Amino acid sequence: MDAEPTLPASLFLDVDRSGPVPLYFQVASRIEQAISDGTVAAGSRIDNEIALATRLGLSRPTIRRAIQELVDKGLLVRRRGIGTQVVHGGVTRTVEVSSLFEDLAASSRHPRTDLLLHEIVPADAATAERLAIAEGSDVLHVRRVRFADDVPLALLENYLPADFADITAEQLREHGMYQLLRGRGVAMRVARQRIGARSATGEESKLLELEKNSAVLTMDRTAYDDNARVVEFGHHSYRPDLYSFEVTLVDR
Repeated sequence: MDAEPTLPASLFLDVDRSGPVPLYFQVASRIEQAISDGTVAAGSRIDNEIALATRLGLSRPTIRRAIQELVDKGLLVRRRGIGTQVVHGGVTRTVEVSSLFEDLAASSRHPRTDLLLHEIVPADAATAERLAIAEGSDVLHVRRVRFADDVPLALLENYLPADFADITAEQLREHGMYQLLRGRGVAMRVARQRIGARSATGEESKLLELEKNSAVLTMDRTAYDDNARVVEFGHHSYRPDLYSFEVTLVDR
């Protein structure tokens, strides 16, 4: 059975109720420091606003604002049916040819994959154009939910040419897609991507544990190997409270 959500009472012993620093800021700072130094581990649930306000003798609006500060920073996440949970922080991803699985592992996050779909289907016109193959050709179609520290982060949908149709469901649960492709000798050199935002669909809200009508970040990507052959096309959606893209611009 999971332990009851809690924060050590010692975190708040020195809260100054009469000083110039706002109480919400003091509470948020102490929780943030506890997350940073490992006193409160990633994945831990914390007390709800009412319980924490009662325990600290503070107002509920003060606690609500403190928690919202940390949600905005990507340190806490509100999960439907679970409560407020600690995460390592938002994922900031550089725009380069790498997979989300690899980026999470490299930043000491713990990636996990729920495989929703794994099937061989004939390519429709749009998919065939993206993959530069004949319409009706077999393609591997997969859909996955990618988690970071057991918090849902992204919904990933990909199409791959028939050369990769033997990639198994189990392999996709255990490894990143680009990791699997590189293991087959594929050298990915270029990716064309389009980044955007829109309202989440009902399915995305459920799978990513978002409130109804929340926004999602989106990315469409077509990746090419060193022979300029298309090796995969995907369209993905991400939680904006936990994920962002980072681009470096150079003035020429």
